[in-house]
Amino acid sequence: MRNRLPGRTAAHHDGWRASKLAGVNVYNEQNEKIGDISDVILDKSGKAVNVIIGVGGFLGMGEHLVAVPFEKLKWVNEPVRSTTTSSTADRPANTNPNARADAPATTGTASTTTSSRSSTTNNWYPDHAIYSATKDQLEQMHEFKY
Repeated sequence: MRNRLPGRTAAHHDGWRASKLAGVNVYNEQNEKIGDISDVILDKSGKAVNVIIGVGGFLGMGEHLVAVPFEKLKWVNEPVRSTTTSSTADRPANTNPNARADAPATTGTASTTTSSRSSTTNNWYPDHAIYSATKDQLEQMHEFKY
């Protein structure tokens, strides 16, 4: 058994916690929310091969799940930028399980930043992902079944 110094911990700051990817919002190139990540599928070697995106529905009911290749997503650490009025339905203040308690809340007024999360290097997960599709295109894809 290796001796450890008291108060010293090891951390990998170049990776993400898989448990924190679930719930991350997915947008298209037009900054339209098209879904959120429901799960990540790994191959037998541990490499992430697919991301399951939940599209549509309300509170998990009626949601259409689709599998998209992990490498087709662009992962972004900065909050979503928008010049339109933010919608509290997409990202309600203080209800995001990944949000920090001290993060600023979304105001619902015109703003260049529409995220309720503050981007930091200690999050161990990205702020959001970008996938090249519309919500309608995702809803037309074959449904993923567990």
